[in-house]
Amino acid sequence: MSYTVYLVEDETHLNTVLTTYLKQENWEVKSFHNGSDAIKSIPEQPHLWILDIMLPDIDGYDVIKEIKKMNEETPVIFISARDEDLDRIIGLELGGDDYLSKPFLPKELIIRAKKIMKRTYEKQEEPSLIYGPYTIKERERTISENNEIIQLTSKEFDLFVYLVKHVGSALSREQILAYVWGEDYFGSDRVVDDLVRRVRKKCPKLHVETIYGYGYRTVKYLEK
Repeated sequence: MSYTVYLVEDETHLNTVLTTYLKQENWEVKSFHNGSDAIKSIPEQPHLWILDIMLPDIDGYDVIKEIKKMNEETPVIFISARDEDLDRIIGLELGGDDYLSKPFLPKELIIRAKKIMKRTYEKQEEPSLIYGPYTIKERERTISENNEIIQLTSKEFDLFVYLVKHVGSALSREQILAYVWGEDYFGSDRVVDDLVRRVRKKCPKLHVETIYGYGYRTVKYLEK
């Protein structure tokens, strides 16, 4: 992915050096020497802003406020000659993602910028668990069929996932109880039967066999 980075730094030599390093990453870079010019370019919405706090006209805190008005999710790295805890705290409270105190190595700025943009723009999709027509996303706790979410209770979801993860294995009621209800559950194991019945009704293409006197087994899905 090609990124656009906007740098706001009033010191001419440092501005030139940092711009050179940023461009070496094949990023599109635009640099500014004051806050007023930077604010005019906020509607262009780059992927990352790198802001000096002490600018000749307005400070970096004023600039980030305008950036966040446009898009709260746009990441910002502060750079500053002031290495005060209060400056760091203010920067983070205003929505800054990182803070580098001068002097710093340009390469360190590049590394931090890469990490922030990867985290922001390259979020990996959660791998899906598939059983026949059903797609399970554990982090989202959803099960869908043909892109339609199936409405399941929390325990129904937990049972479905447990059964699908153990295709071909005989699972006792006690094992299912421990997984879905927890080890400290002391009620009747017949609640398992009721839960299986509900899941079968909502997800009829989940092939679950009853093992009488023991529990259940999920059968590998076969297209008909």
